[in-house]
Amino acid sequence: MDDESKNHAKFLILYQLIGVCKYRKKLLNSYGDVTKALFEEIAASSDFSIEQMEVDQDHLHCLVKSEPRISPLASVRKLKQESTFQLWQRHEKELKQHSWQERTFWSDGYFCCTIGNASQGTIRRYIESQG
Repeated sequence: MDDESKNHAKFLILYQLIGVCKYRKKLLNSYGDVTKALFEEIAASSDFSIEQMEVDQDHLHCLVKSEPRISPLASVRKLKQESTFQLWQRHEKELKQHSWQERTFWSDGYFCCTIGNASQGTIRRYIESQG
């Protein structure tokens, strides 16, 4: 993957994100494709892109490419908040069966790791092997 240039900087910022469904519920068996499509839509209207993505039963792996001014936290917040809102709008009746009283889909935490110590190919193969 090539470096990018903006203003007076060259950069290549890639990191792996893992998001987990609330209570480790296996919601991505049913909503995995919808969630992946939502993440792609959200990234398309943002200052980051999703280079690779795969879901497992209860968690999602993403390889995110970002600009230096966008923090991983900002990307995660945007992805989790907007996808939760849209999933609940589209599938409220089904999701109510899995939730207590709150409209949640994702757990509060997440995992983020830069891929500086691993090659991009290694990370891509790892993400592709999930699910």
